Amino acid sequence: MDLVGLLKSQFLCHLVFCYVFIASGLIVNTIQLLTLVLWPINKQLFRKLNCRLSYCVSSQLVMLLEWWSGTECVIYTDPRAYPKFGKENAIVVLNHKFEIDFLCGWSLAERFGVLGGSKVLAKKELAYVPIIGWMWYFTEMVFCTRKWEQDRKTVSKSLLHLRDYPEKYFFLIHCEGTRFTEKKHQISMQVAQAKGLPSLKYHLLPRTKGFTVTVRSLRNVVSAVYDCTLNFRNNENPTLLGVLNGKKYHADLYVRRIPLEEVPEDEDQCSAWLHKLYQEKDAFQEQYYRMGTFPETAMVPPRRPWTLLNWLFWASLLLYPFFRFLVSMVSSGSSLTLASFVLVLFVASMGVRWMIGVTEINKGSAYGNVDSKQKQN
Repeated sequence: MDLVGLLKSQFLCHLVFCYVFIASGLIVNTIQLLTLVLWPINKQLFRKLNCRLSYCVSSQLVMLLEWWSGTECVIYTDPRAYPKFGKENAIVVLNHKFEIDFLCGWSLAERFGVLGGSKVLAKKELAYVPIIGWMWYFTEMVFCTRKWEQDRKTVSKSLLHLRDYPEKYFFLIHCEGTRFTEKKHQISMQVAQAKGLPSLKYHLLPRTKGFTVTVRSLRNVVSAVYDCTLNFRNNENPTLLGVLNGKKYHADLYVRRIPLEEVPEDEDQCSAWLHKLYQEKDAFQEQYYRMGTFPETAMVPPRRPWTLLNWLFWASLLLYPFFRFLVSMVSSGSSLTLASFVLVLFVASMGVRWMIGVTEINKGSAYGNVDSKQKQN
């Protein structure tokens, strides 16, 4: 390991990133709370402000991926579709296999200038997570309980609110419902067999209800579906901890633009269309594992400097008083003060580990392990 790589793996660097993220995130959440007074007066101004405030938080994680770890992402797409990316609203259907696939989705949105306004269909529990969850609440993210009887009206209502959203956005949806594991894949394919659907080798069976209600609610507002299939070279197994340690990964992303007019309006036909889409995604993954490449032309959208500049702004604002506080604690010589300092470091360490643990595959939700069995019975 070279000197730079060794430096990036040190806990002190991780502590700095964690402190800046948490402190700036709580400041942003507080400002977002204050902007609520604008909602009844000027809803569109409230939305525009919260898009920018949201960017202050989410761009810090993208900065870690793009600038700290230097992860490269090559996009394979039709050159005729490429100029439309970022200039239209789109539903992004992304496979859900890797610990940082959400971060790659954010990177895609950032490189095309729509990160601040972009949305995701997320489980309701995330709304209560400090910083990220609270930020999502103020940017009108769509939350679901993953129980369709409860979600039918609430998800549709949230989506309809986005019809007059003033900013361009990508609406990210993981149709598989949960991250891919071998156990979940085995159960999912048992369900596919019971329903008479073709087996998938690299994906779980897509859950169609969330996708169909999204298409129905956003039709004539969203221009296209971006079918995104992600993989990593040399069988890399990327993790958020690896990104935090500065490890460089090499991502390949196949982006296929499908005009929304080609997606059927009928619910049953739309469900069948989505199943066919995942069979095609499986074929693209098969080609990638055989040939090491996706179809279409390889392109590398340039990194934008704003994620790095945003982090440098918050770091310059927050680190000086933080280090002054640390120096005063250490120089005081008080045993109680030093013990408190060690406790703060320990809590910070646990906080970093908890935030990373949320993304780990082996600590993912049981959704897909139990729920699929119940549906099959």
